[in-house]
Amino acid sequence: MKKKIIAALQIGSSPQGTAHTLQRILSYRERILESKCDLLVLPEALLGGYPKGADFGTRVGYRTEQGREDFLHYWQQAIDIDGPEVSELVELAKSCATSIVIGIIERGGSTLYCTALFISEKGGINKHRKLMPTASERLIWGQGDGSTLPVLDVSAGRIGAAICWENYMPLLRSAMYAKGIEIWCAPTVDDRVIWQASMQHIAYEGRCFLVSACQYQPSPTAETRMDETWPKDKPLIRGGSVIISPMGEVVAGPLYNEEGLISGEIDLDDIIKARYDLDPAGHYSRPDIFQLTVNEQARPALTIVNSETNKDD
Repeated sequence: MKKKIIAALQIGSSPQGTAHTLQRILSYRERILESKCDLLVLPEALLGGYPKGADFGTRVGYRTEQGREDFLHYWQQAIDIDGPEVSELVELAKSCATSIVIGIIERGGSTLYCTALFISEKGGINKHRKLMPTASERLIWGQGDGSTLPVLDVSAGRIGAAICWENYMPLLRSAMYAKGIEIWCAPTVDDRVIWQASMQHIAYEGRCFLVSACQYQPSPTAETRMDETWPKDKPLIRGGSVIISPMGEVVAGPLYNEEGLISGEIDLDDIIKARYDLDPAGHYSRPDIFQLTVNEQARPALTIVNSETNKDD
């Protein structure tokens, strides 16, 4: 069956922490069931949080002790792939018969990664770690490597993800197109107008469906305001979740200034029709002129070349 329903849940990380955010996600179970969606995309850094406005005490040449405390607290709110939060999401995916793509802050030892977690409708787990944290994000997140660039077959179709400004990496997009992506997932916290233009461009360039889920964070209170110059009546993140067709047409959204779930019915055959005159990984690619090499090897900090135990003569 080529017709599917895809959805985005626009919600923000709770100031009360990861456990409270998870419960807010789970509270949408009935809405998710009612939508009958085959794929549900949630925003970037939803579990673990996106600390917009924080500086973690970093100055050129030194770091403050308070900044180290701030990082410790942030690390404590992050999650492990084999942790209880993921188990809860697996049960949500199974009970709603939907695949889930959700932005998390993942603990990898003492390093944190901005990760898109994939959970299939049957409970299978995979992930993509953000390759290129942007600007000050590099202070708190490590870089992913080529070993987590999956395009996965789920009931909704072939899905993959690029997180926030990764969507502006042309070679990453080319790699995903070549892998046969059908539904492009874009977890983000970018609420600008130009983001909408970018999402339409990527859907039209890749001739694929696209789901972008953005956090919604209301105006910060005096207790949660990290930047004293932030206007008191301006949302910290205003949303903008949207679903777009392979011809760049808006299917649902964008949703602004509130939490909510948007969804739309799609027909995967529309991808073939759209690629009739532009297939970016096929007849429009010109591999005789342009070639792209992607290194998908994991890059661990330690590689043991010879692990044989020394033996006495």
